[in-house]
Amino acid sequence: MDFKLLAVMAVLAVATYAPFSQAKPISLVERCWCRSTVNTVPQRNIRELKFLHTPNCPFQVIAKLKNHKEVCINPETKWLQQYLKNALNNKHQ
Repeated sequence: MDFKLLAVMAVLAVATYAPFSQAKPISLVERCWCRSTVNTVPQRNIRELKFLHTPNCPFQVIAKLKNHKEVCINPETKWLQQYLKNALNNKHQ
């Protein structure tokens, strides 16, 4: 049997028996970005803050540092709470 014909038959067999589902695997849906958080990050090392809120995960704060690393910050830290409060106050003024 020709190799090309065998390859086409294999692709057709997989396509025929593969379920047509748009759902993502549970491992991708349930996974949170931050698995652990840090309480102390020198604020001068933070280049950018990103806030994530996904349905199956708690509120997550990701800091991009000047050394190009990313760390998850505990959203309950005092300086971060003050930062969020100030940002909300400035937005409403």
